[in-house]
Amino acid sequence: MKRPLIAAAAVVMLAAFGAAHAEDPKATIADLDARLAKIGAAKLDGTEKVGEKTVPALYFGERKINNNYDVVDAVRKAHNATATVFVKDGDEFVRVSTNVLTPEGKRGVGTQLARNKAYEAVIAGSQYCGPIDVLGTAFDACYNPIKDASGKLIGVSYIGHKK
Repeated sequence: MKRPLIAAAAVVMLAAFGAAHAEDPKATIADLDARLAKIGAAKLDGTEKVGEKTVPALYFGERKINNNYDVVDAVRKAHNATATVFVKDGDEFVRVSTNVLTPEGKRGVGTQLARNKAYEAVIAGSQYCGPIDVLGTAFDACYNPIKDASGKLIGVSYIGHKK
C-alpha cells in the first residue's frame, strides 16, 4: 500500500519541478536567444514599418525579424511565455516581433520598451531578470541586449511569464 503512495508523491514532485522549470525566465530567454542565434548573426539593414513607425530592419542571418512572428510564437508554444524582439531606434527600443497583444487584441509591434529597470540594464549592455509591468500586466521577465558582430547594441530580446 505504501508503494503507490510513494509513486504518486514522486509523480507530483516531478510535475511540480517540471512546471517550475518550464517557467524559469532565464531558461526561456536562453531558448529564445538560441533560436535567434541558430538563424544567424544579428545585423541591421535598411528600414521597415512596424505598426505606425518606420524603424531599422533587424535581421538574424538572412531572415528579417521585423513583422515576422515564427520565433516568438514558437517560444509561446514551448514555454507558455510572452516573447518580443526589439530593435534599437535612437534612444528607444521598438517592438518589431512580438506575441504580446494590445488591449485591442493586436500584436504590440511599433510600441516602445518602457523606461524602466530593464531599459536601464540593457542600455548598459546587461541582462535584466525580475518583475516587470508589460502593457499593464505583471510578469517575471528577462531582457537581453542584442549586439551585432562589432559588439554594437542593436536590439533587445525579451520573455515574460505572467505572474
